[in-house]
Amino acid sequence: MSKQHSTDSSMTPIKVSIESIDIKGQYIQLAAPIHLTGRLNISEFLTQYSVDRQQNLTQPMLQIGIDEAGRGPLLGSVNVAAAILPAAWSGLIEEQPLTGTPLSILTDSKQLSEKKRDILYPLVKQYAVGYVIADIPAAVIDQVNILQATMLGMRLCTETLLEAVAQQFAIAHEIEADAVKPLQVEVLFDGNRCPELDFGKLTKCGVEQANIDCQAWVKGDARHTSIAAGSILAKVSRDEAMYVLDTQHPAYGIAKHKGYPTRAHMEAIETYGVLSEHRRSFAPVRKALES
Repeated sequence: MSKQHSTDSSMTPIKVSIESIDIKGQYIQLAAPIHLTGRLNISEFLTQYSVDRQQNLTQPMLQIGIDEAGRGPLLGSVNVAAAILPAAWSGLIEEQPLTGTPLSILTDSKQLSEKKRDILYPLVKQYAVGYVIADIPAAVIDQVNILQATMLGMRLCTETLLEAVAQQFAIAHEIEADAVKPLQVEVLFDGNRCPELDFGKLTKCGVEQANIDCQAWVKGDARHTSIAAGSILAKVSRDEAMYVLDTQHPAYGIAKHKGYPTRAHMEAIETYGVLSEHRRSFAPVRKALES
């Protein structure tokens, strides 16, 4: 694993490349690297989540929203994103905490037009206190299956963002890693299950398991602003990757179907063959290879 964190006093870019990982006590070499990119706005984070060293408390609770895009396609990566919105903007969508903010139209990315998603994408990046986007390639999906690849992406986004938060929190307050313990975190995952985090690694960073509340939110991207922000980051980043693939393989019409198993996509596979970016563990691609 290689990591790069800048020393900029206000913005910390996050760039992580993971080639092997411990899954349930088994260390495995990934079939392809998983890349994570993001940013932490240190000054904004410290303004909102400062520590009261006498009372050993931080206020308010840090909320991280996480969602994925691309579980169903036959082609390309599944993308996962985690977002920390400003505390006043993080809450139930129905309570309208985003009214009057630049993200006022934010909701589940599936309920928005592509034009609106494209408008929101740079705004979420600009105004988020922190975010991380993970790209889990087709080779890893084939290696561990799509569910586990998605769970792995959610786990890595959570751990990467919390590591960056804990590091900057400790540096800013001139404290040792274990003094970060007062930091209370809610991690809100879209879906009906939470990934298994590596709490041993997080504890070494000073964020203890007892202070991390992981919650699964069914249809959470339409219910909570932080999850909706993750939804936008995951969806648009994946679409951008599909447009790049489209320029490389124009005959497949990827810009239109974005890897989903449409008739046009299946006809392109039959005519031109399977690309290296196709998910070979998915039945339609596997059948095409067998034939």
